[in-house]
Amino acid sequence: MEGSALDRLVAVPTLAELERSAAELELSPGWIAREQPIFWAEPRSAFRPAHWRYAVVHVALEAAARLVDLSMAERRILALRNPFSGNNFATTRTLSCAYQLMLPGETASTHRHASHALRVMLDARGTYSGVDGVQMPMETGDIVLTPGGCWHGHGHDGDRPAYWVDVLDIPLTHLLEPMFFEPYPGRVQPVRARAETSPHRFSAAEIACRLDTTATDPARLHGARISLPTPDMPSIGIAVERLEAGAATRRQRSTASRCVVVTSGAGHSVVGGTRFEWSRGDTIAVPTWIWYEHHAASDAQLVDISDEPVMRMCHYYRHEAA
Repeated sequence: MEGSALDRLVAVPTLAELERSAAELELSPGWIAREQPIFWAEPRSAFRPAHWRYAVVHVALEAAARLVDLSMAERRILALRNPFSGNNFATTRTLSCAYQLMLPGETASTHRHASHALRVMLDARGTYSGVDGVQMPMETGDIVLTPGGCWHGHGHDGDRPAYWVDVLDIPLTHLLEPMFFEPYPGRVQPVRARAETSPHRFSAAEIACRLDTTATDPARLHGARISLPTPDMPSIGIAVERLEAGAATRRQRSTASRCVVVTSGAGHSVVGGTRFEWSRGDTIAVPTWIWYEHHAASDAQLVDISDEPVMRMCHYYRHEAA
């Protein structure tokens, strides 16, 4: 076919014939009209503003505790699938979130993968995470990191079910295509050390202490807000902010997509014109270039997980406030 197309190109008589010959050579002319344009005036996304209620997911996870044992699935999770046709599991273009349940006495096997991960702990006591053989607590209010490529697993020595939100950059890994996954030989990696403090763990007490000494943003883009360092997870940014009862952030948008987990309090957010009433444990998806604002009905704490570091690294980041 290539030879015949080349022969026709030597003395191609019409533009239509040129375009047909180019198509045979898997060439796409720059002058043709396209169903999917190459450029557009501003960011647009198939992903939608979305809200998941912890109270509802909690009931579903309780059912999973009765019906799903570790012989069926190493981890009981319910992924937060953004509600548009064709989406399988992604919460935003670059991030996937899931609620996870672990029962007392259980151990989740050790594995590693290319994607970076973190856990926002909602209700957990006696739960732990092992990262490359170092075991650390993973309890209510903690944020625990698992950088890509690290062996990691979890266990539960407490007496009540543990619940948390997993956040991973799996959709970004799929887009860039460097995915690897490997189970640990022997199922569970032996513990070589135990640590209360670790670069991979931000305890609830540490987060509260830092917020106590942080002033509210005078520009009202957010409340008292801290960023958590993630040097081994450069694709994910994590910020924790505190909003006092009655406080509201300014309406704003950016090219970063983000997932917001409510770790305390109640209020509402307006995302893309949709009002979401939230309370402790809820998760909200804010796609790229969508206007959003938060309003606290009571003292509240929000964990904002985003791909802002990727946007900044690529010089794609842009922010606007009303």
